[in-house]
Amino acid sequence: MMEDTKRNNGRSHRELVPKILINLLLVVLAVVTLFPFVWMIFTSMKTKSDILANPGNLLPQQFVFDTYLNIWSEVPFLKYFINSLIFAGSVTGISLIFDSLAGYAFARLHFKGRNVLFLLVLCTMMVPFQVIMTPLFLMISKLGIYNTIWGLVLPRAADAFGIFMMRQFFVTLPGDLEEAGRIDGANELKIFYRIMLPLCKPIFITLGVFTFMGNWNDLLYPMLMTSSDKWRPIQAAIMLFSGEYAVEVNFVMTGLLLAAIPTIIAYLFAQKYFVEGIAMTGLK
Repeated sequence: MMEDTKRNNGRSHRELVPKILINLLLVVLAVVTLFPFVWMIFTSMKTKSDILANPGNLLPQQFVFDTYLNIWSEVPFLKYFINSLIFAGSVTGISLIFDSLAGYAFARLHFKGRNVLFLLVLCTMMVPFQVIMTPLFLMISKLGIYNTIWGLVLPRAADAFGIFMMRQFFVTLPGDLEEAGRIDGANELKIFYRIMLPLCKPIFITLGVFTFMGNWNDLLYPMLMTSSDKWRPIQAAIMLFSGEYAVEVNFVMTGLLLAAIPTIIAYLFAQKYFVEGIAMTGLK
């Protein structure tokens, strides 16, 4: 009896050590991940002398909140914020529609060349944006929609990753659902709208957050497609906080901090769907 107890205690100790090490590693990773965000918060509340101090300190010598008030009056920050909401929200809504339709077609419809066409869609994920930015700029300019909301939204109306994600989800659904719809006389569009879409809530929310965050935080593409404040999104506008000879670091940090709020809210709202949505697509 005593030997069994000692053996169980030894086993529990051996199992406890890896758990402690894993938890310590997770704590270290959490600190490393959160430190830039904490540094950004404190920097936004520093004076210029604190920012330029050598050596620098994480905590400001004097907490200053003037930047949070001046950023709304000295630059059209609210306009940039609304532009980003319109841009990212429009792209998210439109791409969810097209990505789901394309994903359903690749997963459930049988037509000639389906696999080849899907492979071509996947190949576009391997092409860097820098390769296509010049021809894309020329196309948008010739269409006469440069520096407009359509010039921002239309090139992002569908996404290869979104099509792949939706296709992987639709593949997992049983074929009996479609057969039941066809027996009731429904066509493919009705089957998609009335049977398939109600089952897409987790993957829709997951892909929607990915798409919204990706477009909200994008910098190069909006800078390429806008030339004035009329439709310039917030990330591209923050780049303009740099002067000709100096960088307004506290303005930049304040702008980035305020710009991060919608993406944080979107993630907190949808985090419970992330694991379910990604698991249902078969992604690792």
